[in-house]
Amino acid sequence: MTPSVQPYRPCVAYLKPLAKQHPNNPEIEPLTRTQILMAMGVTAIMLLVVSKLWLHFSSGSLLPVRWNPTALVLGVSIGLGVTGASAIVYRLWPGYQRSAYLYQELLLKPLVWPDLIWLGLLPGLSEELLFRGLMLPAVGLNFTGVLVSSLCFGILHMIDPENWAYVVWATVVGMLLGFSAVYTGNLLVPIVAHIVTNLVSSCLWKLSVRNTGVT
Repeated sequence: MTPSVQPYRPCVAYLKPLAKQHPNNPEIEPLTRTQILMAMGVTAIMLLVVSKLWLHFSSGSLLPVRWNPTALVLGVSIGLGVTGASAIVYRLWPGYQRSAYLYQELLLKPLVWPDLIWLGLLPGLSEELLFRGLMLPAVGLNFTGVLVSSLCFGILHMIDPENWAYVVWATVVGMLLGFSAVYTGNLLVPIVAHIVTNLVSSCLWKLSVRNTGVT
């Protein structure tokens, strides 16, 4: 998921200042662009396989995807709103700021601009299909269903226990996406919102890094 001009979630060199402030944080080995792209692809495939098996072995049904301008506009609006809210939370909540910083340095820094399209599309499609498309209606199109699916969605974003603030934020975002699905009855809305959130926040972070001259 989305901080300010920074999105969701280091090279060892960038973790050292954090390690001095927070000695319990282990230094994380940097990942390569290829490793990150492969991890995104494998994760998306696994979620799609789980969704396929869920549909095959359960009597539940998938929340429908209805293509219409209203759903697209609503999804884009929610995505931009989440990105803006994340910017505020990023500045006000140090725990979330640390978690988001680690995510950015670990997963976003090695990626190049075209990769951000996949960062938006793969999680936006696979995660929404499973959590809002299948899990939500299976548990119930109500508060309980939204809460359960959102908690599972938040836990999916845990890198390590030190990343708990990001998990809380992802859970809150998941609840917003869940309520949008319940209210509209259209899976397209959270899908578009998720894609826009990832894509816009990632692009803003890349721009901020370039403008500040950080390499």
